[in-house]
Amino acid sequence: MKNTAKQWKKSSLSSSQKRQSFSEKNNEWQAYIIAALFSSIIGTYLDLFFVGIGMYHFPMRLFPDIFTVNIAFTLLILPVSVILFLYVANRMLFLPRCMMVLTVSTAVIFIEKTAEQLGWLNHHPAWNHAYSFFGYMLFLIVVWSIFRFFRVKI
Repeated sequence: MKNTAKQWKKSSLSSSQKRQSFSEKNNEWQAYIIAALFSSIIGTYLDLFFVGIGMYHFPMRLFPDIFTVNIAFTLLILPVSVILFLYVANRMLFLPRCMMVLTVSTAVIFIEKTAEQLGWLNHHPAWNHAYSFFGYMLFLIVVWSIFRFFRVKI
């Protein structure tokens, strides 16, 4: 007599307790990479624009004869920070995620002021740090949307 177990059509495990297949994990990592690349490209072009119109500049940067923007920030710090943000945000509910976006956007103001004191960044006197708050808030929302889109579509 052969003893076989029937597979249940409905699992008692919640969706967070179910294991992801290899392809689902691969899709998720591809979405992280796409979002990080997107953030790097958008960050670079926004920096080029704002440096170009004189709203800020980077006195300390790699290869100053070649680049007018801080490529260490746009090619390393920003994408790594975005991946960290997405990793944490992906494990949060809607309201805590919104609070995190507001907290990070607020923290950017203090980070910019510290970068100015360290001589890494100089803003034009007409610059208002509220621009950074709203800019990063919009940036994080767009990056989150890109991540969610590609996490599902790939």
